[in-house]
Amino acid sequence: MKNFVYQDSTIAFVTAAAQTCLLIEKASEHDRNEWMEQVRRLLPVLYLRARLVTKEEPVMDEEPQRFVTETDYNMALVGMRELLGQDDAYLDVFVDQGIYTDEVQTAYISEGLADIYQELKDMAAAFQTGEEAIMHDAVVLCREAFEAHWGRKVLAVLRALHEISDSTYQ
Repeated sequence: MKNFVYQDSTIAFVTAAAQTCLLIEKASEHDRNEWMEQVRRLLPVLYLRARLVTKEEPVMDEEPQRFVTETDYNMALVGMRELLGQDDAYLDVFVDQGIYTDEVQTAYISEGLADIYQELKDMAAAFQTGEEAIMHDAVVLCREAFEAHWGRKVLAVLRALHEISDSTYQ
């Protein structure tokens, strides 16, 4: 059996994560409708790839280094916020531990994607170290964070993007 880091499902997930990070980082360089369509196509792939990663336990005692700085996060956030404009905000139902409540809140596509970006970029940057133990634990932690929170964000953002009309389909 292949080492976890080099399993096809792990490599496919890391590849989808890297593509997502690049798309988020370069939002300001894209046409709005083109960018939204690319995000709509990539998020389901990312979600599926994350689901297919084998659940593993960390091998190191300490957590892998975090690479995304507050500046990186804010740059990604602002780039998407400017690109999306008034379509950034959407209404979402608050979910606590899988239980829906009556509480409706305003959420933002840019913020959801920036949160996802932070998790993915930390993992992708850990892969660039070339150290198998670091790479292993980075994937494990990213997969755990997917289960805990960013998987739901992918679905919420995708739902919000689905509702935005663009000229491609008019």
